[in-house]
Amino acid sequence: MICSMTGFARGETRGRSGTLIWELRTVNHRYLDISLRLPEDLRVLEPDCRERIAAALRRGKLDGQLRFEAAAGDEATLEVDEYRARAVAGAAERLSGFLSRSAPINGLDLMRWPGVFKEPRTDVRQVSVDAVKLLDEVLTTLTAMRVSEGQRIANLLSERARQISLLVGEVRDNAGIVQEQLRTKLRARFEELKLNVDENRLEQELVLLLQRLDVSEELDRLDSHLAELMNGLKGGDAVGRRLDFLMQEFNREANTLGSKCQDAAITRRVVELKVLIEQMREQVQNLE
Repeated sequence: MICSMTGFARGETRGRSGTLIWELRTVNHRYLDISLRLPEDLRVLEPDCRERIAAALRRGKLDGQLRFEAAAGDEATLEVDEYRARAVAGAAERLSGFLSRSAPINGLDLMRWPGVFKEPRTDVRQVSVDAVKLLDEVLTTLTAMRVSEGQRIANLLSERARQISLLVGEVRDNAGIVQEQLRTKLRARFEELKLNVDENRLEQELVLLLQRLDVSEELDRLDSHLAELMNGLKGGDAVGRRLDFLMQEFNREANTLGSKCQDAAITRRVVELKVLIEQMREQVQNLE
């Protein structure tokens, strides 16, 4: 199974205590790099969350955020510390005697005083269970998206590999013709200059020259790399790293091939070859 390293997933669940929202986003990275932002009351979940993410993903930079929106309370669930409220009200009454003009204290004023009004306590244990369960669901969605994107990239790589194979075949067909043209051109040049040439020596020099210009070895290695690429696209661990290294080998053979070219038609094909290899290299960077 081939996965892309880029993806995004979001999940939301509602409970009695409030709403939990997980957002996960991944981009390219050489290794697995996890960055999480959790509410302060749920920070204790971070080690467990990291472990679950590491079990689902192998490479990529992941940014994850968990948000918790507490459920709005109603009058039936409001808690008031009556002892503190009476103490605050009494203190306010006593202080009003020192003021010539003082506004009467009301219930809203008392509720604003720290400790008088109590927010309903959140069941952290249940919220924690729900948060971890939601994370697993969002990870499943994220993985499915990465697999889908990975398959799309694999299809693009397969198509470019097919085009490279055609170019390699064309270069191989033209290479033999170019060698014969070079042999004929050199003989014609010697005849034009009316030089007395030792046939055996000429043939030796031609053989040495043609050996330096021979590209059959580079073409064979390109065929071998194509076979390895198609095998890698069948899936496996760390396929992105293997294919990234393979792209370096593709480039090396293409550069050597270009340096040996003595024909405009072959040179054009080598340029097309390099363009396809660069396109593949950019796509491979996205694979896990």
